Amino acid sequence: MDLQRKFLFVVFLITSALIWRVWENEKITQDAKTVKIIEQMEIQNNKFIDKAIENKYIVVKTDVLKIRINKVGGDIDEADLLVYNKNLYSKNPFRLLETGLDFVYQAQSGLTGPNGPDNPFNNNGKRPCYATNSDYFELQDNQDVLFIPMIFIGNDNVVYKKIYTVKRGKYSVDVKYSIQNKTNSMLNIAFFGQLKQTAIVPKHRDTKTTNFALRTYRGAAYSSNENAYKKYSISDIKTEDLNLTTKGGWVAMLQQYFAVAWIPNGRENAIFYSAFLDNKYGVIGYKTIPLLIKPNSVFNYSSTLWIGPEIQSEMAKISSHLDLTVDYGWLWFISQPLFRLLKFIHNYVGNWGISIIIITFILRGIMYPLTKAQYTSMAKMRLLQPKLIEIRERFNNDKQRMSQEMMTIYKSEKVNPLGGCLPLLIQMPIFLALYYMLMSSVELRHASFFGWVKDLSAQDPYYILPVLMGLSMFVIQKISPSTSTEPMQQKIITYIPIIFTIFFLWFPSGLVLYYVISNLVTIIQQQIIYKSLENRGLYNRDKKNRK
Repeated sequence: MDLQRKFLFVVFLITSALIWRVWENEKITQDAKTVKIIEQMEIQNNKFIDKAIENKYIVVKTDVLKIRINKVGGDIDEADLLVYNKNLYSKNPFRLLETGLDFVYQAQSGLTGPNGPDNPFNNNGKRPCYATNSDYFELQDNQDVLFIPMIFIGNDNVVYKKIYTVKRGKYSVDVKYSIQNKTNSMLNIAFFGQLKQTAIVPKHRDTKTTNFALRTYRGAAYSSNENAYKKYSISDIKTEDLNLTTKGGWVAMLQQYFAVAWIPNGRENAIFYSAFLDNKYGVIGYKTIPLLIKPNSVFNYSSTLWIGPEIQSEMAKISSHLDLTVDYGWLWFISQPLFRLLKFIHNYVGNWGISIIIITFILRGIMYPLTKAQYTSMAKMRLLQPKLIEIRERFNNDKQRMSQEMMTIYKSEKVNPLGGCLPLLIQMPIFLALYYMLMSSVELRHASFFGWVKDLSAQDPYYILPVLMGLSMFVIQKISPSTSTEPMQQKIITYIPIIFTIFFLWFPSGLVLYYVISNLVTIIQQQIIYKSLENRGLYNRDKKNRK
């Protein structure tokens, strides 16, 4: 037996070594191909420059991204998210970055500073025009990584290589600069990465809605040593220029479900800045401190660009606090665990609507003791109504004495007058947390339930769920013991289901689904609780008092 184990262990080691060797060879081969391409581009630079001017763009396609790179500056001026449709019934991919006549949204980067090629004083007021050996790059089925090398040779014979790296299934893009200083002088260069967007978004591009219940944030944000997450709206950019120094962090432009962010490598200090250009464009970005490149040496600098959906688990791997761009508001500490639980359930059931139903049962099950206390308190309060009315009439002119007598009764009968409100106060944060979660989680975008509910993050197109919610509230109201004896209060309570139904017409259908199921659970729980109260003699007496 020991000999057999040793043999299997040796086989395991040999197999692991072979796999490692194959992986290393593949990596070396890919790197060698990239180096060879760049060497060929250096030899034939003039030819490629002519081609770059003739064909201005490079198109890069992976399984999840399609981006367009402008050879002038090497900026990404267009990006399509191939997995996400433009809208619910469209077959066209969602376009996150765009350069059009009425709207500009770009991810720009370059080398500035006294010797940088993007410094307008160093290149006759123009940005560098990069050369490539191809205008189209596509990730093949047998590839997991794709390199897009570009090259620019300055007037001083300094070689600037800009290499984009994209990976299968990833929305993060690596941007690497390799600077070969062939001069006998020190070069002073700084890297910058910035996001530029038209301040006034045209209607065809704006994800905002006139629906008051479905509005979300669109604007800039950043993370630094001092702030894990801070919004910096277009209005802030217009009125005040951002200027702070930090190590690590990120800058981003956000909108509902999607984000574009520059992430510095974190090794050097970075200066975060903003600007409002031409009274039209909002810009947020970062630049490194000046980087000194020695004569006859090569210097490399890399950063990461996120272009895609706000997938929290993936964004957290790219940079600390980048997942906070999924804006759950001030109730994030409730929304985040709720979303994790919802996602866990979805992994098994495969339907977000059913997942919402299951999470509703779980939450209402957890809150059952409070619900029971609520209805028990309401029943006891109903029994005390005759005594309370008598106290009000006796001490009508002495409010202090009236309060004292009422508190004495509450203590003697062991009734908490606020016991009926506590479960409602606890449910409200959960309700709001679910609202933010449904509005901000890209996983729920265009997620269907069944039948007419095609998008749980949008309002019910036929208002069926809000009407069902209103009817369920009406049933709860009718079977619940009332603690109010004033006609005006009773009339107001009667209209509450109607008011709630009107409000819920504009709420996300997933949230309304939660409330419908929650009300149905409440009706079931009420029957169980009232049966228990009947056995204790409380609910029977309550019914007699109501006759």
